[in-house]
Amino acid sequence: MKFLLSLFLLLGACAPLVHQPRPMADARREVRDRLRGKVEPSILFIGNSYSFGVPVALKSLAAENGRSIRTGHSTHSGWTLARHAKHGPTLRKIRSGRWDIVVLQEYSLNPAKFSLLRDREMFPAVRALAAEARAAGAIPVLYQTWGRRDSFATMNPKVRDGYLAASRNAGGLLVVPAGDYWEREISAGRGDGLFQPDGSHPTRKGSRLTATAFYDAFFR
Repeated sequence: MKFLLSLFLLLGACAPLVHQPRPMADARREVRDRLRGKVEPSILFIGNSYSFGVPVALKSLAAENGRSIRTGHSTHSGWTLARHAKHGPTLRKIRSGRWDIVVLQEYSLNPAKFSLLRDREMFPAVRALAAEARAAGAIPVLYQTWGRRDSFATMNPKVRDGYLAASRNAGGLLVVPAGDYWEREISAGRGDGLFQPDGSHPTRKGSRLTATAFYDAFFR
């Protein structure tokens, strides 16, 4: 019993100190307050191939609604946020101070993993990159992706839970629920054409739907 108690205290001492997370409504308000009145808001996307088409789709959607936005990206196929957190060019882009919002998108499978593995692989990188963004004067947000086509019903809720847990662990970041938008369309029978043939990556239609989630979160 004494050994278990000592182990528990040791693990508690080693756990990262995280501030009490803010409600999601407060995180959303922070983002909207930053973007309100901006002539050309600037948004940096950090992630992998799930983000390749989103900046262009978001700029196009904003233009259709009479808005101008500036986007940038540090996106590499198959990359995790942990890899980005150690990547000089990604860090230099964040530290340039040119951004209002920094979007963090994790490798698609990591948020859906068993919680202990997910927390170990995802949370430290989210905290580190979020801290870099805030130090550079930007607001970090999380980009909640979606489940794979052939396991969507079981995987999508796990992805959602993973991003919400990462948000809480980082003190309460806004989560842009793109995966929820995908779930709504698929549940309504309108999911055809969202996935590329690999059953994972978004088509142009899928990137447009994801951009809609971002536009709604930021501007509507």
